[in-house]
Amino acid sequence: MIATKKDIFGGSLLAQPGRGLKGELAVPGDKSISHRAVMLGSIASGVTEVTGFLEGEDNLSTIGAFRAMGIEIDHHKDSSVVVIKGKGMRGLAEPADVIDAGNSGTTTRLITGLLSAQPFFSVITGDSSLRKRPMKRVVEPLTLMGASIAGRNNGGNLPLAISGRKLKGISYKTPVASAQLKSALMLAGIFADGETVIEEPEKSRDHTERMLALFGAEVKIDKNSVRVQSTNGLNGCKIDVPGDISSAAFFIVGAMITPASSLLIRGVGVNPTRTGIIDVLRKMGGSVELQNERVASGEPVADLLVKTSPLKGVEITGTELLPAIDEFPIICIAAAFAEGATRITGAKELRVKESDRIAVMSEALSKVGVRNTELPDGIVIEGMGSASIKGGAIESHGDHRIAMSMAMAALRSDKGIEIDGAASVDVSFPGFFGQLDRVRVS
Repeated sequence: MIATKKDIFGGSLLAQPGRGLKGELAVPGDKSISHRAVMLGSIASGVTEVTGFLEGEDNLSTIGAFRAMGIEIDHHKDSSVVVIKGKGMRGLAEPADVIDAGNSGTTTRLITGLLSAQPFFSVITGDSSLRKRPMKRVVEPLTLMGASIAGRNNGGNLPLAISGRKLKGISYKTPVASAQLKSALMLAGIFADGETVIEEPEKSRDHTERMLALFGAEVKIDKNSVRVQSTNGLNGCKIDVPGDISSAAFFIVGAMITPASSLLIRGVGVNPTRTGIIDVLRKMGGSVELQNERVASGEPVADLLVKTSPLKGVEITGTELLPAIDEFPIICIAAAFAEGATRITGAKELRVKESDRIAVMSEALSKVGVRNTELPDGIVIEGMGSASIKGGAIESHGDHRIAMSMAMAALRSDKGIEIDGAASVDVSFPGFFGQLDRVRVS
């Protein structure tokens, strides 16, 4: 069941120990791709049919935002098929009320770029967590393009009020590698006069580039830079969303840290800008085999075979972590059951996610008996090796990735781990605990 906004941060659950993970499963559709499919389908001409859509709370916020702007979107509850009846690049209507992005930073930052170019007024807000997250890094370059955006703390926080204007293309070097920032500027750029060039210090995930090309836009990529021109129109198409590797990561690590595991995860997206988790785990000694590799809707896809693996502590730098930034919590669990210490740095960005993920993971690990030291931009974890933890109780602080990571840690516990805020998993992985019970060897 998808948790409602009222109860999303509530719910306590005892995650059980397990002796392994065996069998096959499929994880929900990729969260990032699902967001972008709705956005681009809404401003394309004609119908866009999306299969494998992630029914998480964040993606439903994106559907709600575009429905508020007059887009007809057919999506039945408990269905991963979404049909979007696009109205073209000038077809969005001024929303009658404030757009509520819920807890979704992706919804907020990407549509801020899109709304900056629309000929109407709009306001975006979100829940208490999202209203604390920084928005200035998106607002400032959009302002350079000619956007008119006002918000709390001089445009640094939600709510944001946007008065759409005619934009001009710019060349912009981003201070950090951020797919959300890059995508916001690209979505503004396809409406702007001239060319928009975005250069990143490192290459962030490229789902927007791939999908814009699928819809018919001209996108030029050169290493860490991307160029987009003003676009006359996009065409609706069919999109098959692959399984989210960020969701698969929990089961990958769960299988690695438990004895006699053999787990096949079907149909997972293996975009090179997202497979950092596989690279990190292989560096630690993990066994992940890619099978049946193919391409679907412009995205590489494979089945992943994962087996029990003796992991070792390693050093993980910011460059290595960037393509696995969302997987930081579950990487911490892999480190907790590795032999020796693991040092993770370059993760300062994680202090302004759904929670302060560095602080929350450090706290959760400490509560279940895993020694660690919090760093300003990361963490040092003393691995347990082959030893188990007793278990205990932790708070997820409403962060879905913390809750799912600690559920995997519970597999290597004596008494299980009580997770406060377990319902938050529905943000990205509805049915997570049911899937885990199905493949867990008790």
